[in-house]
Amino acid sequence: MPLTSFNSFIIHLISVPLFIMEESANEEVLLSQFDLHPDLNDGLDSMGFTRATPIQKLAIPEILRGRDLVACAQTGTGKTGAFLIPLLHRICNSSHPGLKALIVVPTRELAIQIDQNLQAMAYFTQVAGIAIYGGGSGVSFEQEKKALSGNADIVVATPGRLISHLNLGYVQA
Repeated sequence: MPLTSFNSFIIHLISVPLFIMEESANEEVLLSQFDLHPDLNDGLDSMGFTRATPIQKLAIPEILRGRDLVACAQTGTGKTGAFLIPLLHRICNSSHPGLKALIVVPTRELAIQIDQNLQAMAYFTQVAGIAIYGGGSGVSFEQEKKALSGNADIVVATPGRLISHLNLGYVQA
């Protein structure tokens, strides 16, 4: 089957490439089976998310193990949840202060979409996130500056706006 097929998922685990057919991911998996942080589970429950999609079933366990991966799936299959759910779980269990994750996306629309999902899933947690993208006001730039100076756990950013902040020298790595 060609790699361009939308009827399959391609997951590449840095050292071990893995090609998984969609049909092999048909077994139902409940999100509660991943033993996630209780506050994260509350957020997922409030959104009505109980079952993992095929991409989530395959990606979440690998990310929870700390593995890097590249995953491809059709639009609307739960890719955002596939990386946000384990990321939020790890942050909920972390005591490290400051910025813990930077998600770089190509468009403002995708930054907004991911941030909306983040805010909903993290609603019952102490995790703070912000979307940073161009075209905002001076007020939003100041909020972004505070977030990048250590007041946010997760930043979702477009490259241009992120570079603008980096060039000003106050971003805490």
